[in-house]
Amino acid sequence: MLPTASRGRTSSLPSRANPMFLQYLRRIVKWQQMDIEYSFWQMFHLCSSPKVVYQHTKYHKQTKNQWARDDPAFVVICILLLAVATLAYCAAYDHSTAHAVYVTFSVLFFHFLSATILLATICWFLTNSYLRELVPSSYAVEQRVEWLYAFDVHCNSFFPIFVLLYVIHYFVSPLLIAHGFIPVMLSNLLFLVAASYYHYLNFLGYDVLPFLERTTFFLYPIGIVIALSPILILSGFNPSRYFMNMYFSHRL
Repeated sequence: MLPTASRGRTSSLPSRANPMFLQYLRRIVKWQQMDIEYSFWQMFHLCSSPKVVYQHTKYHKQTKNQWARDDPAFVVICILLLAVATLAYCAAYDHSTAHAVYVTFSVLFFHFLSATILLATICWFLTNSYLRELVPSSYAVEQRVEWLYAFDVHCNSFFPIFVLLYVIHYFVSPLLIAHGFIPVMLSNLLFLVAASYYHYLNFLGYDVLPFLERTTFFLYPIGIVIALSPILILSGFNPSRYFMNMYFSHRL
């Protein structure tokens, strides 16, 4: 999928890009065509030095003339890791096989895929409607963010959240779901770091596109999260207990 389109193309999925999008979907079930090693490299650097990942995005644009990935390996690995983490929670906090299947299905298809599609669509709409630079000449090529690139940016931003709120959270969850001020404070701080890092990576993903301006817009939610955190802590709201209660209320 190309994140650029010539003037007059207003469709989110131009007809010339549909074959590439279909090819992207077909490659999901073809492991031999996926670059697994590079996807793990990206995941590691998204947690340690995310600017390096988006520097390689520029190289990808130069070599393949597209910003979005043509390899679904990153998304497939995210889904598999998310399924494993969810099953680990079910093994620790539930003993019903049927309920474990329900929880895994809900997390994968509603918390990940549905949320990813929704948030990517919102960011795609905002960037194309309000953040693109105005083309000064009628002869210049108008560039647009394609939906698949917005999808990539969200997936990149989600992975550190997965590490913080599914992996690290799993090992410290007995402490975080306990009653008292300390669990409330630690849980809110963990969610604060995760949410802030998500929005920071969103900013990096769109800031790398040369035809967008005012991309600091994606940093604004960090200020809102920081302002809300003391209020939530003082009110005694524990996000860990809240989200765990959604699926394992009988075990807490």
